[in-house]
Amino acid sequence: MVGKKKAFFVSSTGQHVGKTTMCLGLVAGLRKIFHKVGFLKPIGQEHTQLDNGITVDKDVVLFKDYFSLEDPYEIMSPILFAKGFTRDYLDGKIQNHHLRECLQVCYDELIEHNDCIVIEGTGHVGVGTIAELNNAQVAAHLGIDMIMIASGGLGSSFDALAINKAMCDQHGVLVAGVILNKVLPSKQEMVMNYMAKALARWNIPILGCIPYDAFLTNATLADYATLFGASLISGEEHRLTHFTHIRLVATSVKVYKTLIRPYQLIITPASREDIILATISHQKHLGSQQAHNTSGMILTGMLPPSPAIIEKLKKASIPALYSPVHTFHAMKMISSYTAKLKTEDTARVQEAIDLVQAHIDFPKLLTVTGLR
Repeated sequence: MVGKKKAFFVSSTGQHVGKTTMCLGLVAGLRKIFHKVGFLKPIGQEHTQLDNGITVDKDVVLFKDYFSLEDPYEIMSPILFAKGFTRDYLDGKIQNHHLRECLQVCYDELIEHNDCIVIEGTGHVGVGTIAELNNAQVAAHLGIDMIMIASGGLGSSFDALAINKAMCDQHGVLVAGVILNKVLPSKQEMVMNYMAKALARWNIPILGCIPYDAFLTNATLADYATLFGASLISGEEHRLTHFTHIRLVATSVKVYKTLIRPYQLIITPASREDIILATISHQKHLGSQQAHNTSGMILTGMLPPSPAIIEKLKKASIPALYSPVHTFHAMKMISSYTAKLKTEDTARVQEAIDLVQAHIDFPKLLTVTGLR
């Protein structure tokens, strides 16, 4: 294989553990050490179509656009598990050797034009097994080592690491290091100490311990618009506002007025015009002394907001969207939603980069991956 010591593979013990967040910080940190750092997402599941008609993984768009990477989108996103892919694969319409050839060509191209490459896997190590291209199989094919991301904790985190490491062992892939993510700051030192003791039996070092950061979990109204498949009805200019409080409002307007907080996202039926007007009044009361976009609204129910209410929301520049779902169903959707990092959400992307860079041992990373 080409360039074994010019790349490493980042996988995780499960979904939403923080691979993309970690890769952002790793690429940013490595760019301070190497002249050119590439990015590869071998298998993509969530994809988007570009203006030129090319369909690529969403994370590839984020990395290429944010870091202004020179490599073509399609080289960084060689294989997509689009709708119907699995059935086509099992029906023999897609051949594994063709996929591996495509992957190898793209990998070799990136190796040739970069000093090192960060390769982001998809989900846990076993994702993609049905097409014989799970994370361990991809890493084995390319002949590169793996960095494993695990949620901050001890027992359950180590159990998850053991399961994922077993699949790496099965395919002869070395787990070169572990990074713990979303660790409660108050437990950071304790978790680092005891996880290091547990990993010592495998001779695997901890490369970083990233503290939990609530801001990284705060979705914007643009994220919720994607979740509900809706467009903003007002406040488009504030679509990237982050909300620190989410409140389901089904109480009287008198009680609600005592509950209004800065940067609060209100979920209420569109028929509750008293709540909407109270929110608008509160926004106007703030005036120019505070940030203009301190409130946001998700309006629900089968009865849409009236044109007059929409016009008032627009004049107040309150970011709001309407979705014809039950209020409690909307709350359930939001509580189980994890927003993906996007290039346009520069505040959250930069927060992720700064956080990861500050807590990764880059000298140790370079040593265990053979980059230096």
